[in-house]
Amino acid sequence: MKKGTIVLLSIVGIIVILFLWGMGQYNGMVKADETVGKSWANVESQYQRRSDLIPNLVQTVKGYAKHEEGTLTAVVEARAKATQTVIDPSHMTQQSLAKYQAAQAEVGSALNRLLVTVEKYPDLKANQNFLELQAQLEGTENRISVERQRFNETAQSYNTMIRQFPKNMIAGLCGFEKKAYFEAEAGAEKAPSVQF
Repeated sequence: MKKGTIVLLSIVGIIVILFLWGMGQYNGMVKADETVGKSWANVESQYQRRSDLIPNLVQTVKGYAKHEEGTLTAVVEARAKATQTVIDPSHMTQQSLAKYQAAQAEVGSALNRLLVTVEKYPDLKANQNFLELQAQLEGTENRISVERQRFNETAQSYNTMIRQFPKNMIAGLCGFEKKAYFEAEAGAEKAPSVQF
């Protein structure tokens, strides 16, 4: 073989190896991005589950607490606002996630006010439908917390991947962007004061 042929084959071999390596890195980032998207879908499905429970809860309470129309209306309005707030996981920013989180926090706050109001109605607290809905709601809140934590973990893993050298070069060329995280709600760092 001629020296020029050997050099040409070596260059072609190096290019093929670099291409295959780059393709593997790119595919790894796509897989991580899809994992973040799936994790986000799990978060949304738990919030949807909570939203789906709200009409039943409101109807159950409405039968017993006719004087609490303002509280019931606040829950329904917060639910409507939250279901209209949607995020595309491929273009998730901290601002869009904060907006989503604020809408969901409003639903949580309205539900908490509703559950506090229920304390005035002992017949309602003993109602089997209400107790079952309340238990489902509590379970859903726990699932939301777990899914949010999983989402943050997958987003952190993805963000770490696309920021490490040399993957950061491929990520920059191919448009992979950092994902936002769920953050603690305002005031969560302060312990609530309990007075007897």
